[in-house]
Amino acid sequence: MSKESIRNLNSELICRSWSRLEKYSFEYPRANGRWETHVRDVYDRGDGVVVLLYNADTLSVILTRQFRLPTFLNGNPSGMSIEACAGALEDRDPLDCALREVEEETGYRLERVDKVFEAYMSPGSVTEKLHFYLAEYRSDMKVGPGGGLASEQEYIEVLEIPLERALAMVASGEIRDGKTIMLLQHLRLKQGADQRP
Repeated sequence: MSKESIRNLNSELICRSWSRLEKYSFEYPRANGRWETHVRDVYDRGDGVVVLLYNADTLSVILTRQFRLPTFLNGNPSGMSIEACAGALEDRDPLDCALREVEEETGYRLERVDKVFEAYMSPGSVTEKLHFYLAEYRSDMKVGPGGGLASEQEYIEVLEIPLERALAMVASGEIRDGKTIMLLQHLRLKQGADQRP
């Protein structure tokens, strides 16, 4: 499906603050060829990166815990969310952004990150595309405390958790962040593939 598959695309800016919210109207063809009008609100906050740090020797991962207002508003009593390190591109190269976000949030200066895939996280209403990475870490890569930037009102707790415990936290509902679940499951599949003869 290409842009030529819709017609009469129009937009109206509803709000521009930390991101953009726009109302779009367009015509889209049905299977019988008849065109019908659709109206959708689209949230544009830019693209981002997410990085799961793992230690192949200790079989542990580095995750973060921070307050997320949207989860609080939707049934998470504490508002705290356990997640892989992530951040917005803000016109930066995804690889450079991944390395910088990891150091700011976790205090680890990585030697490399491996891109595993890209994904739209909520394609029905959000334009954001995430670049997903795995990265090996060692204790000697720790160069700072992490915790994010106070200037950006980031107050991040850094967690080192055995991979098996992190997967159990997904099953129990302690970890509910989609991007983190995807990377934990990807790491589990990768480990299984690496162990096959």
